[in-house]
Amino acid sequence: MLRLGIPLALVALGYGAWRSYGWPGVAVVASAAVMWALLHFNRLLAILKRAAKRPVGYVDSAVMLNAKLRRGVSLMHVVALTKALGEPRSPKDVQPEQYRWTDGSDSHVDCEFQGGKLTRWELIRPASDGATA
Repeated sequence: MLRLGIPLALVALGYGAWRSYGWPGVAVVASAAVMWALLHFNRLLAILKRAAKRPVGYVDSAVMLNAKLRRGVSLMHVVALTKALGEPRSPKDVQPEQYRWTDGSDSHVDCEFQGGKLTRWELIRPASDGATA
């Protein structure tokens, strides 16, 4: 819906600006659209720069990641949450994509993405040996 809605809204805004203010109105709408695109691109670069500084597939707490995940969030949103790229678990360019994030206690979250959106995830914790202090 958004893939079609945003361009249609931009065209409608451009047409309305042209009808009301002529070419200067179109220039304002075009400038606003470029600014919006640059803000999103800047956010994407900041997320990827932060993720580049961490090991692939590492997360501070798999339990906290599991609690924060929601169905339908994008892969980029999950990368922003974990501050790391996920460890690929599926062949390249095959749907659904599967990634794993592991914490220091060997707990991990396996996530499945269909079309870049999170469809399911599972928290897996290592079996405890029963020895507690």
